[in-house]
Amino acid sequence: MEIYFFRHAQGQHVLSTPQSLHMKDPSLTEVGEYQAEKLKETFPVSNEDLFIISPTRRTIQTTLIWTNDVYCQKIVNPLVGPRMFPLLSPDKAYDCDQTLSKESIEKEFPKLATANIEVNYWNKGINTISEYKFTHVAKMFIDWCKSLNKDKVFIVSHDGTITSYRQYLGESVTREQFLGDTGWYKVMI
Repeated sequence: MEIYFFRHAQGQHVLSTPQSLHMKDPSLTEVGEYQAEKLKETFPVSNEDLFIISPTRRTIQTTLIWTNDVYCQKIVNPLVGPRMFPLLSPDKAYDCDQTLSKESIEKEFPKLATANIEVNYWNKGINTISEYKFTHVAKMFIDWCKSLNKDKVFIVSHDGTITSYRQYLGESVTREQFLGDTGWYKVMI
């Protein structure tokens, strides 16, 4: 199975850091909308493709713009939600990394499916869970991906989350290797 991890397009929360990192529920910028649109050329998708999306507005917007004219399966899953890398104490978490609730996603984006995942992950996410617990979550997520019986999966997520999954999958990764806007990383599992 091929898994493609994509970082979301440019969000409003990166425009004037560090203050903007405290913005709640940031959307894409105009540049971010353009970047998401360009993904159609760089990575054309088909109706058979599967997208797994972090429960944040910027990842959902990136995916919806990218797949705008394609009727592929799209599932929002908190196991690819924001995650700090390296992990810091919970009081260091940024407001921009708060996730949308399952209920608000279902109401605002009714065409997206939501993963049937333990409610605690929907409520608290994976941003500040311990490395030990993340190892369990990562295994559960990768096993879930395999159970979907797809040859290829696109995951639209965040730089810290992608880096954490890369590390879980055995790669030695540093913060300097974070992906830029709409950057991607492919892994075979």
